[in-house]
Amino acid sequence: MFAKPHRCLGITLLATALCVQAPLAHAGIVTTEQLTAQHDRNAERARIHAFLERASVRNQIQAMGLDSIDADARVAAMNDREVDSLAQQIDALPAGGNPAGFTNDQLIIVLLIAILVAVLVSL
Repeated sequence: MFAKPHRCLGITLLATALCVQAPLAHAGIVTTEQLTAQHDRNAERARIHAFLERASVRNQIQAMGLDSIDADARVAAMNDREVDSLAQQIDALPAGGNPAGFTNDQLIIVLLIAILVAVLVSL
């Protein structure tokens, strides 16, 4: 009398177990280039965040009307190509910046005046 319901229950459980199978794992070879590329991307993101944490940069960001938290969120939302481009732009910046606040045109004029004075003094 109980054999038929147990048999149906057993078949149902077996069918369910076969249908709900755990996905198979996939193993592959990871190349050195793939590992270093991921490490480089993480290092570039960390360098950009360190650049954004500087007081002078934060002041400039706030002067432009952007919150520093929003700037961090925007960096986090960048894709790898944008992060690479921004990191290269940061690397291209002069190390000491421009402490005197001269523009390039003003600097050229000052140098030309200094050369002119040096030539006139030597005559």
